[in-house]
Amino acid sequence: MNYEGTVYRPPSEAYSLIIQVTIGCAHNKCSFCSMYKDKKFKIKNLKQIYEDLYEARKLYKSVKRIFLADGDAFVLPFEQLKDILNKIKELFPECERVTSYAAPNDILRKSKEEITALNKLGLKMLYMGIESGSDSILKDINKGVNSRDIIEAGKKAKDGGMKLSVTLISGIGGKDKWMENAVESARVINAIEPDYLGTLTFMVEPNTPMHQAVKSGKFQILNPDEAMLEMRELIKNIDVKNCIFRSNHASNYMPIGGNLSKDKEKLIKLIDDVLKGKYEYKPEGFRRL
Repeated sequence: MNYEGTVYRPPSEAYSLIIQVTIGCAHNKCSFCSMYKDKKFKIKNLKQIYEDLYEARKLYKSVKRIFLADGDAFVLPFEQLKDILNKIKELFPECERVTSYAAPNDILRKSKEEITALNKLGLKMLYMGIESGSDSILKDINKGVNSRDIIEAGKKAKDGGMKLSVTLISGIGGKDKWMENAVESARVINAIEPDYLGTLTFMVEPNTPMHQAVKSGKFQILNPDEAMLEMRELIKNIDVKNCIFRSNHASNYMPIGGNLSKDKEKLIKLIDDVLKGKYEYKPEGFRRL
């Protein structure tokens, strides 16, 4: 397999075949992110992608899931994605689903009809990093979109038949904007109603603009209790019908999960117990593991 640089994938794709169709991230300007900094963005040509698929077919007897990397594989033009999905159907008829990261602008550039067609060809779920629902925080972190764009993209993906898994970052607004981050993020989640919601907890990555802001004192990181208070406020304000919620990323101080909004009260009670000291937080040194 011809992988270039560090390859990232969602935790739920741990056992998926990873096919690199782009190198890096097309945006790659978020102030908190250190991923893909060793790469210059480009789209791999179909010949290279097909070679990887043929090699994988020789290596593996059965492939149930395939994840298209890198940072936003959905940036590929519709026709190229269609060709890749058709090749996957040809070589891996047993494959149950194909997934990829998708930035909001990637989704907005495609028509609903194109998204539906890709879904029917096997692309069953998109992972979209929201980070925050606050327009001021989105601007601060140089996300390149606002909350209206995110909501429109999320709804468009869902209308096109896609399962949608979205990610928020607890603490991305710092001490000054923790309440805003929670309330505005809940507003966006309520508007989109994703199938899956995951939260990470902000960690400072070296050699990023956010790292400099922390060093200078312009950005203050939440402590574990403050992070849990923000999580409580987020969950309290979410009102959706059936969304699987997970806060079990390596960066999180405490694993929390359930179904929203069915388990809302249970999750809030668990957080209250955590804040009362009934459970111990993950040690700081273990948050990257």
